[in-house]
Amino acid sequence: MTRVSPELAARMKKAEGFDANACFHCGTCTALCPLGYKILPRKLFHDAMLGLEDRVRANIPQIFSCLLCRMCEANCPSGVHITDNIRSLRSLINRQVFGLK
Repeated sequence: MTRVSPELAARMKKAEGFDANACFHCGTCTALCPLGYKILPRKLFHDAMLGLEDRVRANIPQIFSCLLCRMCEANCPSGVHITDNIRSLRSLINRQVFGLK
Protein backbone atom coordinates (compact mmCIF):
# COMPACT_ATOMS: atom_id res chain seq x y z
CA MET A 1 0.00 0.00 0.00
CA THR A 2 1.30 3.45 -0.89
CA ARG A 3 1.00 6.21 1.66
CA VAL A 4 0.34 9.78 0.66
CA SER A 5 2.53 12.37 2.33
CA PRO A 6 0.94 15.82 2.21
CA GLU A 7 4.25 17.13 3.60
CA LEU A 8 6.17 15.84 0.56
CA ALA A 9 3.66 17.37 -1.82
CA ALA A 10 3.91 20.71 0.01
CA ARG A 11 7.73 20.59 0.05
CA MET A 12 7.83 19.88 -3.68
CA LYS A 13 5.53 22.81 -4.39
CA LYS A 14 7.87 25.07 -2.42
CA ALA A 15 11.14 23.53 -3.63
CA GLU A 16 13.27 25.97 -5.52
CA GLY A 17 13.66 24.88 -9.11
CA PHE A 18 10.97 22.18 -9.02
CA ASP A 19 8.17 22.73 -11.49
CA ALA A 20 6.68 19.79 -13.30
CA ASN A 21 3.16 21.11 -13.70
CA ALA A 22 3.62 21.61 -17.44
CA CYS A 23 4.34 17.90 -17.97
CA PHE A 24 1.54 16.19 -19.81
CA HIS A 25 3.08 12.69 -19.62
CA CYS A 26 3.83 12.26 -23.31
CA GLY A 27 6.77 9.92 -22.59
CA THR A 28 9.34 11.70 -24.75
CA CYS A 29 11.71 12.05 -21.79
CA THR A 30 11.50 8.37 -20.94
CA ALA A 31 12.07 7.30 -24.55
CA LEU A 32 15.22 9.43 -24.83
CA CYS A 33 16.96 8.52 -21.56
CA PRO A 34 20.43 7.16 -22.45
CA LEU A 35 20.33 5.03 -19.30
CA GLY A 36 17.03 3.49 -20.34
CA TYR A 37 15.13 4.41 -17.19
CA LYS A 38 11.49 3.67 -17.74
CA ILE A 39 10.20 5.74 -14.81
CA LEU A 40 12.20 8.95 -14.90
CA PRO A 41 11.19 11.67 -15.04
CA ARG A 42 7.48 11.81 -15.84
CA LYS A 43 6.26 9.22 -13.34
CA LEU A 44 8.71 10.34 -10.67
CA PHE A 45 7.60 13.97 -10.81
CA HIS A 46 3.96 12.93 -10.75
CA ASP A 47 4.57 10.79 -7.65
CA ALA A 48 6.44 13.64 -5.94
CA MET A 49 3.70 16.17 -6.66
CA LEU A 50 1.08 13.77 -5.29
CA GLY A 51 3.14 13.16 -2.16
CA LEU A 52 3.74 9.46 -2.83
CA GLU A 53 6.86 9.37 -0.71
CA ASP A 54 7.35 5.59 -0.76
CA ARG A 55 7.43 5.60 -4.55
CA VAL A 56 9.87 8.50 -4.64
CA ARG A 57 12.15 6.80 -2.10
CA ALA A 58 12.04 3.57 -4.12
CA ASN A 59 13.64 5.50 -6.98
CA ILE A 60 16.53 7.06 -5.06
CA PRO A 61 19.13 5.04 -7.02
CA GLN A 62 17.75 6.30 -10.33
CA ILE A 63 17.45 9.87 -9.06
CA PHE A 64 21.11 9.95 -8.12
CA SER A 65 22.39 8.08 -11.16
CA CYS A 66 20.66 10.39 -13.64
CA LEU A 67 23.39 11.86 -15.83
CA LEU A 68 21.73 15.30 -16.01
CA CYS A 69 22.60 15.20 -19.70
CA ARG A 70 19.47 17.20 -20.62
CA MET A 71 18.61 14.88 -23.52
CA CYS A 72 15.10 14.59 -22.10
CA GLU A 73 14.83 18.30 -21.41
CA ALA A 74 16.04 19.37 -24.84
CA ASN A 75 13.28 17.33 -26.45
CA CYS A 76 10.45 18.02 -24.01
CA PRO A 77 7.53 19.50 -25.97
CA SER A 78 6.23 21.18 -22.80
CA GLY A 79 9.54 22.80 -21.86
CA VAL A 80 9.71 21.18 -18.41
CA HIS A 81 13.03 21.93 -16.70
CA ILE A 82 13.71 18.28 -15.97
CA THR A 83 17.29 18.61 -14.74
CA ASP A 84 16.29 21.36 -12.31
CA ASN A 85 13.55 19.08 -11.01
CA ILE A 86 16.00 16.20 -10.55
CA ARG A 87 18.39 18.53 -8.70
CA SER A 88 15.54 19.67 -6.45
CA LEU A 89 14.64 16.07 -5.67
CA ARG A 90 18.28 15.27 -4.92
CA SER A 91 18.50 18.22 -2.57
CA LEU A 92 15.30 17.24 -0.78
CA ILE A 93 16.43 13.62 -0.43
CA ASN A 94 19.85 14.68 0.83
CA ARG A 95 18.17 16.72 3.58
CA GLN A 96 15.24 14.46 4.45
CA VAL A 97 16.74 10.99 4.00
CA PHE A 98 20.48 11.42 4.49
CA GLY A 99 20.43 14.40 6.89
CA LEU A 100 22.76 16.49 4.73
CA LYS A 101 22.44 20.23 4.31
